[in-house]
Order: sequence, then C-alpha cells, then structure tokens
Amino acid sequence: MHKSDSSNAQPGLGPAGVRTVVNSLTGPGGQLAAVNMRQRLPARDYKKETVELQARLLKAEFGIFRCQVPVLCLFEGWDAAGKGGAIKRIVAPLDPRGFSVVSFAAPRDEEKAHHYLWRFWRNLPRAGHLTVFDRSYYGRVLVERVEGFAKERDWRRAFQEIYEFERQQAAFGMVIVKFWLHITPAEQLKRFRGRELDPYRSYKLTEEDWRNRQKWEPYTAAAEEMFARTSTPQAPWTIVPANDKLFARVAVLRTLVEAIEAKL
Repeated sequence: MHKSDSSNAQPGLGPAGVRTVVNSLTGPGGQLAAVNMRQRLPARDYKKETVELQARLLKAEFGIFRCQVPVLCLFEGWDAAGKGGAIKRIVAPLDPRGFSVVSFAAPRDEEKAHHYLWRFWRNLPRAGHLTVFDRSYYGRVLVERVEGFAKERDWRRAFQEIYEFERQQAAFGMVIVKFWLHITPAEQLKRFRGRELDPYRSYKLTEEDWRNRQKWEPYTAAAEEMFARTSTPQAPWTIVPANDKLFARVAVLRTLVEAIEAKL
C-alpha cells in the first residue's frame, strides 16, 4: 500500500472480505478499529483526481447502458460522515437519464404493511441504470437493531435475508458497491458544531443525531457484525476513512469506477 497521505492510496481486501482504504488491518478490535483515520488528500491533488475519475465514471455510465448492466451503489456510515457530499461528486458528471438517487428514512405505513425489503426492491436499478441508495436495507441490522425498532429474531434473520437478496441481484448481473463512511467521534462533534452555527446547514442537525451519538459503541458493534456477515465477493463492503472529506470523495469515486469497469 502507499503512504497514508498519498493521493494514490488504494482500497485493499481485509478480513471477512471487507475492502478498506487503509494501509494495514493490524489494529486491535474489529474492522473499524483497524482503519487509518490519518489519511489525507492534498487539495492540489483532489481537483485533478476528481476530474479524471468523473470522466471515467461518465464513460462507465455509457458502458452500463450499452451493456445493460444494473449498478447499485449504497451508502451507510455515521451521521455527518459526508455521504451527501460523496453522492454529489458521483452524480455531478452523469447524464441524468442514466441514474437515480433514492434517500430512505423511516418507513411509511404502506411500507410497514410489507416485508421490510419491499421498499428497496421497488427502487433497485433496472438494466443499464445506476441507482444510489442514501441509507439502505442495512438499517434493519443497524438503527432498527440498536434502537429496538425490530425484534431481535427479526434483525438476526435479516442477515440471511440480505445475503439472499444481494445474491439474487448479483446473479442477475448487478454490480453492487457498498460504502461505510467512517469518522471519529471527535470529528463528528466538530461537524455537528459547525452545522449548529451555519444557518444554511443547521437543518441537517436534529435531536436524533445527538441521541445516536450517545450510542456510538452499540452502533459500532452492530456495524462490525454487519461487515462480518454481509461482506461477500459479489457485494463487498468498502470502509472509507472520512475524517478528510477530500480523501473520502476520491476513494468513493475510484472504488465505484473500478467496480463498474471490471464488469464491462
């Protein structure tokens, strides 16, 4: 691997098949404890790499349409980890006819009347289309588990349901790219404070965000089990250190582009 501050840092394959943009996976604890959070991308390199990767992504968008390949890119991670900013850099260069972005919050009454995967099935990408999920069906084993919205037997069963769900999509020919954007508690607090003081971003900060912050350890435990049980060769997790937003955005772009190009 390259040095931690290198603009050429590449994702590697860690334990349980989880791709991590790190130098090594020798840290104590689980996947998240092993992530090198000091990785940075100089601003002078960010623009150059972003332009190059976005050009490749646009070409890849034409490729998936020509070859009729569906692509699902989903995001999970801590509040204020930069998911929206990463998604913005993905879609910025694309033809709007070739992609969709779907954001998921708490299920509505109609959705509660169906199996929890139903609302995600309805929004899967068709052949030749890229769909980005801002949050996803992994909420079942994350927020619903930690907050007690799902019974233990239900979220435990969900691991196998998700495995089968993704296996079916991969068998159909879908490219599945899953990102966890990882920041430290200190960085999250810094970003929360910044949102509080910014009248244009304060709407992003809610009481729920503060409550979730108090449950960092339970959410970490849930994420670790999620990585261990749902990272597969056809749908691996990529953990991106996101304390530095520039590094994270480029890492996301590169990982997505390479996954699509490998299929074409």
